[in-house]
Amino acid sequence: MRILAIGDIVAEDGREFVYNNLNRIRDFYRIDFCIANGENSANTNGITAEIADALITRGVDVITMGNHTFANREAEHVLEDNPNIIRPLNFPPETEGVGYVVKDTGIARIGVINLIGRVDMSPADCPFHAVERALKGMDADIILVDMHAEATSERLAMGYFLDGKVSGVFGTHTHVQTADERILKGGTGYISDLGMTGVEDSVLGVKKEIIIDFYYHAGKRYRFEKAEGEVWFNGCIFDIDPKTGKTTAIERVRFSSSNLPY
Repeated sequence: MRILAIGDIVAEDGREFVYNNLNRIRDFYRIDFCIANGENSANTNGITAEIADALITRGVDVITMGNHTFANREAEHVLEDNPNIIRPLNFPPETEGVGYVVKDTGIARIGVINLIGRVDMSPADCPFHAVERALKGMDADIILVDMHAEATSERLAMGYFLDGKVSGVFGTHTHVQTADERILKGGTGYISDLGMTGVEDSVLGVKKEIIIDFYYHAGKRYRFEKAEGEVWFNGCIFDIDPKTGKTTAIERVRFSSSNLPY
């Protein structure tokens, strides 16, 4: 099976690109299943019910979240009402929503787990212990993990920790695609960060002038505004054998709205 994981969808430009192009992307790359990180899909971070429904309608099978899960007031209802959205598993147990989902495609049962790191992030339970417990009760042929974290070392450690236990581990959050895609010894596909689907002429989707000023005048408060310009699509494709749950091939995907591959 070919599974596409899409890097953080950022603001209106990123989500409109997905709305308008995902079906063609799926057809061109022969994608069987699609996962996308949507924690920045609303213009002020977070996600809304309307955006979530639109992403699912346009071809996303599962939406993962991260540290901005509750940035939007609708978040609690979105997580409770839409079974295709998951939030980090290692959030406190009383948190709305669930941390993993298993979907039966008719070819394979695909499990998707969302984790959040603890290095330079808001407090959360241990992602290693949380995923270890979850795997004991999951009935799935293929399992993919979105490790939403700041530190590359924490994401890579998770990749090695889960090698041979899951089909793939991909990082999100830092919005910059890494060139370290590989298949680990146990058959787990891995990439440290999928990258961002949004305006590239920016600093992580925000107007670059604002962020430069933010760092130049340390301590000054700013209202972040989304950037305008050409959108770049970033993600990764995992080819996975549904009989073994192992990744057999992995491919980074990156292209601009002016240089579409199809």
